[in-house]
Amino acid sequence: MAVELLETLKESITAYTGLSPTTFFTVVALGLAIYYVFSVMFGGSSDHHVQPRSSSFEESEPLPPPVQLGEVTEEELKAYDGNDPKKPLLMAIKGQIYDVSQSRMFYGPGGPYALFAGKDASRALAKMSFDEKDLTGDISGLE
Repeated sequence: MAVELLETLKESITAYTGLSPTTFFTVVALGLAIYYVFSVMFGGSSDHHVQPRSSSFEESEPLPPPVQLGEVTEEELKAYDGNDPKKPLLMAIKGQIYDVSQSRMFYGPGGPYALFAGKDASRALAKMSFDEKDLTGDISGLE
């Protein structure tokens, strides 16, 4: 029975494809191999290609709660420039105060944006300027 089924399969392959069974299975195997190589190289949509997350992120300490200050003057804002590590790191843009403590490496002392901390940096950010004269909340004259 199995031999008859195999002979029928061989005849069907030859009749429908015009190829010998050996050539047919070689072409199918090459097609599957090429598909596998391309799916590995260019990624697939299946979940087995997802990189496992590192556990260091999960082990980090929880974020502190947001700072609630209410109305703050420019003089009071200067106390939150990052020089005191126990205080949050704040900056203002158009009168709105933002807690940038999570980005202390950028806005803290020695960071590339440290000059914005503890100040209203509206004009400097609007002009994309790092000049001390632009560290003000006055945005008049900008178009």
